Amino acid sequence: MTRHEDKEAAVRRMLDTPHPPVPADLALRAVERGSRRARRDRAARRVLWGLFAVAVLVFVVWASVERPWETPPARTTPPLEGW
Repeated sequence: MTRHEDKEAAVRRMLDTPHPPVPADLALRAVERGSRRARRDRAARRVLWGLFAVAVLVFVVWASVERPWETPPARTTPPLEGW
């Protein structure tokens, strides 16, 4: 037998055995856990969008005050030539 056939035979043996019992409230627990996770994800998404909006606002205020697109004024005067 090849290795693939060995694995296939092992799977067939496992499937031929009786299945273990499933708890009666398994579906309810899964729904509760899923809804809890969805609420947590939704809250995290709202917080991240809020932080993004605050970051954009801070950038706009900084850019309007600093005006980084303008050239800074010269710190020294140009040399006087031709007098």
